[in-house]
Amino acid sequence: MEVTRIRALRGPNLWSRHTCIEAIVTCTDDENAIRRLPGFEARLRALFPNIGELHPIVLGQPLALAHVLENAAVALQAQAGCAVNFGHTARTVEEGVYQVAFQYSEEPVGRRALELAEQLIAAAQAGTEFDAHAAITELRDLDESERLGPSTGSIVDAAVARGIPYRRLTSGSLVQFGWGSKQRRIQAAEVDSTSGVAESIAQDKELTKQLLNAAGVPVPLGRPVSDADDGWAAAHEIGLPVVVKPQDGNQGKGVTVNITTREQLLAAYDSAAAYGEVMVEKFLPGFDFRLLVVGDKLVAAARRDPPQVIGDGRQTVRQLVDLVNQDPRRGVGHATSLTKIRLDDIAIGRLESQGLAPDSVPALGQRVVLRNNANLSTGGTATDVTDTVHPEVAARAVDAAQMVGLHICGVDMVCENVLRPLEEQHGGVVEVNAAPGLRMHISPSFGRGRAVGEAVMDTLFAHGDDGRIPVVAVTGTNGKTTTARLINHLLASSGLRTGMTNTDGVYVDGRQTDSGDCSGPKSARNVLLHPDVDAAVFEVARGGVLREGLGFDRCQVAVVTNIGSGDHLGLNYITTVEDLAVLKRVIVRNVAPGGYAVLNAADPNVAAMAATCPGSVIFFTADRQHPVMATHRAQGKRTVYVDQDTLVAAEGSWRERIALRDVQITRNGTIGFQVDNVMASVAAAWAVGLDWDTIRSGLASFNNDAAGVPGRFNVMDYRGATVIADYGHNTDAMRALVAAVDTMPAKKRSVVISGAGDRRDCDIRDQTAILGQAFDDVILYQDAAQRGRADGEVMALLRQGLEGAQRTRTIDEIRGEFIAIDIALDRLQPGDLSLILVDQVEEALAHLAKRITAG
Repeated sequence: MEVTRIRALRGPNLWSRHTCIEAIVTCTDDENAIRRLPGFEARLRALFPNIGELHPIVLGQPLALAHVLENAAVALQAQAGCAVNFGHTARTVEEGVYQVAFQYSEEPVGRRALELAEQLIAAAQAGTEFDAHAAITELRDLDESERLGPSTGSIVDAAVARGIPYRRLTSGSLVQFGWGSKQRRIQAAEVDSTSGVAESIAQDKELTKQLLNAAGVPVPLGRPVSDADDGWAAAHEIGLPVVVKPQDGNQGKGVTVNITTREQLLAAYDSAAAYGEVMVEKFLPGFDFRLLVVGDKLVAAARRDPPQVIGDGRQTVRQLVDLVNQDPRRGVGHATSLTKIRLDDIAIGRLESQGLAPDSVPALGQRVVLRNNANLSTGGTATDVTDTVHPEVAARAVDAAQMVGLHICGVDMVCENVLRPLEEQHGGVVEVNAAPGLRMHISPSFGRGRAVGEAVMDTLFAHGDDGRIPVVAVTGTNGKTTTARLINHLLASSGLRTGMTNTDGVYVDGRQTDSGDCSGPKSARNVLLHPDVDAAVFEVARGGVLREGLGFDRCQVAVVTNIGSGDHLGLNYITTVEDLAVLKRVIVRNVAPGGYAVLNAADPNVAAMAATCPGSVIFFTADRQHPVMATHRAQGKRTVYVDQDTLVAAEGSWRERIALRDVQITRNGTIGFQVDNVMASVAAAWAVGLDWDTIRSGLASFNNDAAGVPGRFNVMDYRGATVIADYGHNTDAMRALVAAVDTMPAKKRSVVISGAGDRRDCDIRDQTAILGQAFDDVILYQDAAQRGRADGEVMALLRQGLEGAQRTRTIDEIRGEFIAIDIALDRLQPGDLSLILVDQVEEALAHLAKRITAG
């Protein structure tokens, strides 16, 4: 078994709506049916008992090692705690070659699971060892290091529950929610509306105390100190006992509490000084409470207790710590709900203050404290007390957060309890925290967790707002670029700032931000990142979907113009029109439940996609009597069709009419494929919710020139002759172009054409076979990139297609696109027509413009 071409599909794809790893797997004869491998399955199960059920027959075919690979990759991740359950293995047209796809939650984990699954199968084949426990542990550790921490993860989970899209912007905790102009961002538990000034204030403990005191929030007395002697002097000014801590610190680092002697203060000063400036403040007796304020509300509260163990009269402190650390909730860092207790120098110092050492045996029931602070990051525990917080205590927490300017704030209080106001028990706020940890509230050690993630999302997005902008996805064999541009123009005409991707580039609010073929998922994601985009239109090409999936999780409108036979068939195991239809329908399968699929009713492969759409369907085709249209219309559903010289949008008994003479792109309705593009665009604009006056005016103002839609049936006048530049490059495009040209009068017709080397031989020949019946002169040229073909090979195939052509009288073979264009232009006489099928679109159009300007 050989695994090749591994891809990460980071969006909805051919196989699933899940993110997937896809691999091409080649199996030899024996590996193509594991029943030919004696004892293989028994050895496999001995090595990895949790692999699950292996069916003897898969899709009517014998079980191959490729199927086992898929099963193992999923099972290994699942055993490591990853939320994955999808896998699929498909045979290709090549004997013994399979496409294996399986879900992943974190891409590095998925890739490593594939490698480990390979190793497992190799060990089962060879009868060697495979450490399944070590493999699962490795995947679990990798998953913990890659996935979002519990605080950020809880906010993301709340977004997913509300249908709000998110994107992780870094390997850390910077996350974007929503798209375009509706986006919001968080960094851990800090929102984008929180200012850097507020964060700076929160980090300055002394300034924070001054502000809180001014707001009437009780705070302990204290001041910054310059050295240990000054600290001891401050302690006497304030009154013992005191607390020593860094002026700018977090997670309880360098904090020492309940200091009563000079020796304790000297040691505490050194500990705090390691983190910066030091301050001394009055020690408040009582418990440590963390109150979480989100917006203007208290959403959770917890009592925090320092890491501790209880003696049993038999075991040492070290043994008791090891026993507590066996709790599966305790881990390293912030990935788990609790953190392991560390028996380090700080803990040993705290033990010494209690007359103990790590190897001491505490008495039965003796409480042994291992830290002065109660932070979870140092092994402390949390008990939820949200339901017992006195309204006045909650109000002081909100006052503290708002005085500093934090939208998410962890307010640390020290008091006997939260049942009474702070003033009655001499309690106070000792600290406020920007980007506070949320795990003590999500998964407290004791008590029930609180929905803090939901509270954060409610402050970012109002009820009912999912943070989405309208997204229109356009795919098909022909017409998708023109359709995407026209839809974009209609949206822009309504006043929306649009983002558009297509094979010509990326455009944001009318400005081109990238060039080249940008019809893939990366360009789509970049548009959705842009804060100035109110609506997006994406041309979706087959290549991007195969390489990486879609660049979005779902769209409001999916437009499928048509499915043709000349669209790269034979590449990447897409060998038939039916295969191509399955790939193109990915956008239809990922329409939002309240969205629409706009489908060509006259194309049976496209019309059949309606059954897979989670939303509604708008069918379009010129013939309103087409059976698909008639049925859909009879059901009162939306259709767009042509009635004589008028475009009609119909729903039930309602009709909206647009005269085709007012839509210049159709040349009074004579250009059939442009009429199709207009119908699809009108249906998409209707689905988005544009008003009809905007649609009508937008159609009238859309220019099909080289500037507006480069290389898409750009009609020009040259010395009284008609010149048409088009990027048509498959047989369906040739038929549509011939039909369009036939409506235009001409004395003599010529065509300039090359061929793409990455098409099948028959597709290249068929293009000129079609053109040979419609044009008097044919000029063949060899373009710069032959795409894997030998020199002259494409030209020979093009000429073969012209054999037996009934109309063509002359055939020329030219080296170079621009030379071919010049020859065609030089031969033109008034009243002639020349169709120039350009390859280098921008350069060829610029060359044509220069020639036409020069006359």
